[in-house]
Amino acid sequence: MIRYKKIRGHKRIWKHIDNWVAQNKVLDVDSLKSRQREYVKVWIAPFGNISVLNSEFSPPKGKTRKKIADGIFEIYHHWKTQLEELGEPYYLKVWYFPKDVSKCQVVCAIGDFTTFYDITFFKPESEKPFPENDRKLNWEYRIQEHHITKDDIQEPDDFYSEKDYVDNKKWIEKKMKHPKTRISNHSDASGKTTTYYSTKEYDVWLGGN
Repeated sequence: MIRYKKIRGHKRIWKHIDNWVAQNKVLDVDSLKSRQREYVKVWIAPFGNISVLNSEFSPPKGKTRKKIADGIFEIYHHWKTQLEELGEPYYLKVWYFPKDVSKCQVVCAIGDFTTFYDITFFKPESEKPFPENDRKLNWEYRIQEHHITKDDIQEPDDFYSEKDYVDNKKWIEKKMKHPKTRISNHSDASGKTTTYYSTKEYDVWLGGN
């Protein structure tokens, strides 16, 4: 069970959010042309820090949540203006996680990578309406999943102890057998087929114009 730690220093965090928006709202067009992809995440401490001792900070709330969300959309609109000036097809989306806006991203791509992100998230058969009416973009519902295969069981020598190996094996096998696990097969260029067991992590909406 994850324990959530109390967040302190909100005014300092708000200042960091303002700095983060200012530093990222201008798209690095030269880098985009070279790599054909760019993105920005919510790199604001303490959100996104590595979990230690099974504890982490709770998702942003109140004014902090609003400032992060507003920042994501401000970056999106600035990037859109710059991408329009390029005069070529592009991909630009907000990846929006309403339950935890610290996981949001603004992602863009050009050239050969305009369809690169089409399979990043699973598209379910059923739709869900976007839960925040004040964000005026065209929204598509998706699911972020966690994927495992039988290879994740690994071998006993890969673990510090026999117990660690057994615990990991039990956890993976339990996930594989769970009734809500989605099972799919994918073949690589050599013809090798791998079975993936996918479980839902988050609802996510992709927003764009």
